[in-house]
Amino acid sequence: MTFSSIFFLFIFLPIALIFYYIQRDNRARNLILVVFSLIFYTWGRELYWVIPILFTSIFDYFNGFLAHKYQGTRKGKFIVANSVIVNLLILGFFKYSGFIVENINNAFGTEIEFNSPGFPLGISFYTFMTISYVVDCYWDNTKPERSYLSYLTYISLFAHITAGPITRYSDIRESLHERDWTVAGLNEGISRIAIGLGKKVILANNLYTIVGEFFDGDVSKLSFVATIYGAILYSMFVYYDFSGYCDMAIGIGKMLGLNLSENFDYPFLCKDVSEFWRRWHITLGSFFRDYLLYIPIFGIRAKYLNLFLVWFTTGFWHGASWNYIIWGLYFGVFIFFENLIGKKRWKKVPVVIKHIYSKIVIIIGFGIFYFTDTSKLVQFFRNLVFANGNAFYDSSVGTSLYNNFFLIIASFLFCFPIAKKLNYISENTKLLIPMKFIRTVIIASLIIVSTILLVENNSQAFLYEQF
Repeated sequence: MTFSSIFFLFIFLPIALIFYYIQRDNRARNLILVVFSLIFYTWGRELYWVIPILFTSIFDYFNGFLAHKYQGTRKGKFIVANSVIVNLLILGFFKYSGFIVENINNAFGTEIEFNSPGFPLGISFYTFMTISYVVDCYWDNTKPERSYLSYLTYISLFAHITAGPITRYSDIRESLHERDWTVAGLNEGISRIAIGLGKKVILANNLYTIVGEFFDGDVSKLSFVATIYGAILYSMFVYYDFSGYCDMAIGIGKMLGLNLSENFDYPFLCKDVSEFWRRWHITLGSFFRDYLLYIPIFGIRAKYLNLFLVWFTTGFWHGASWNYIIWGLYFGVFIFFENLIGKKRWKKVPVVIKHIYSKIVIIIGFGIFYFTDTSKLVQFFRNLVFANGNAFYDSSVGTSLYNNFFLIIASFLFCFPIAKKLNYISENTKLLIPMKFIRTVIIASLIIVSTILLVENNSQAFLYEQF
């Protein structure tokens, strides 16, 4: 089941909200959320896939108590290490075992047979959430949760179970115990869901179709401009697809009286790669920054070793494929050089140059992200330096721009904080038509247009659901 489906939007979510709203006790509401979350989680899948998430929740529910009780002691460190190792082993078995066996066979000429079991939905997200909970209990950043039902609600909540955001327990703890739904929260939630749905169905799905026209064939035959064009559209696709999911997740949270973490802050406005990653997938970046970047490795605090591990892990977290590892290390290299240059020197670089530099790095980076087939990835790189004998430009780009002009213009425009600007204008000027009315018309239009498109064509799954 995906958020951008008729069944979820008009059957599952309304029924879940009705059962949720008629309850007045928060414990009963949490129980309703757990039941509907497990239904959502196992929908269209075998029921045994619920076992890993239930095991993880029970395992770290008790680890949280023990880590907090023995904080600052060897026993406490052992408990935290045990939690981290067991969770990563579970994640590694389900998500990376096939990749590891395949590379062992390729490297040593062995013929080890291994049938990958697949992996539970959202395992990369809930694994990091439960690790952060245990570590925060040890660091005394949060108190251990006494109610297992509340903790299971946090881990399994269908709003963010499949693709984040990676909300920390300390940010949601109070609302798990004391919350109520309000008309304002309901309205805000509907607005966020409509915006996210529009990003996904109107923009992302159509952008992906265009990307496929360029990148799903023989990449080596693409011109230089066509290669860059495909990478630009793919970077926008990933942004609208993932931020659209997060908007919908946050919107559902608002309707439930829960405040989930924001995950994007107009990342393409960045002036360097470091700023891009402060604006992109914010919850993942903050997780690595707080739990890996400044933590001593084998008892040694080594800044650049930790930086390497952060970006290797960032890439590998996204999937069991070499292109993701290359993608993570690629961004890590640029952040390393930006750190070497230093903030004072970097400020002296003209803003225009910084914008050009950062967008080139980002666009090429998402080209790397697309090609899980390493042979096609090589052709992509060769196209960028004309090593395939490819032309600089071909007519396919012009034709595509002509046929998709309004889609591409809209995609560029909505990378900017237009809604924030409109709200600012409405608050500081007298408009003939109230901004609330305009906003209502826009939200209603997004829902109607998105629904029509969903009826005509089933929406593809969100990209980050596979991670």
